[in-house]
Amino acid sequence: MSIRFLTRTIHAYIDYPVAASLIGAPFLLGLGQTNPLALWLSVVTGVAALLLTLLTDHETGLLRVLPYAFHVWVDRLVGVAFVAAPFLLSFTGLDAIYYLANGVTVLLVTFVLNAKETDGLLAAV
Repeated sequence: MSIRFLTRTIHAYIDYPVAASLIGAPFLLGLGQTNPLALWLSVVTGVAALLLTLLTDHETGLLRVLPYAFHVWVDRLVGVAFVAAPFLLSFTGLDAIYYLANGVTVLLVTFVLNAKETDGLLAAV
């Protein structure tokens, strides 16, 4: 059994709850105690993730104008940005933990657990 079990279809279906979580969790957790950007970076990223999902050419995309491979590379960039955010923006405590945990999770999903595509930008990764 391959460790790469997250197919494009599974990825498509988890994108919506992930976007909702990025929008809502910062308010529920009270993020922004060390820097207001700790609250708003996640919210803005969640809105962008929702738009990206709606525009992606996969099972749950509405307009399907962006290639799935592009979507995954944007996810990876978000993962890197989230890991870097606590260091670059001086987040500490829960603010830092939130971004580090989310960033590492996104990188793990997109680099290790996502099933390889047979063509496009993901075939080589």
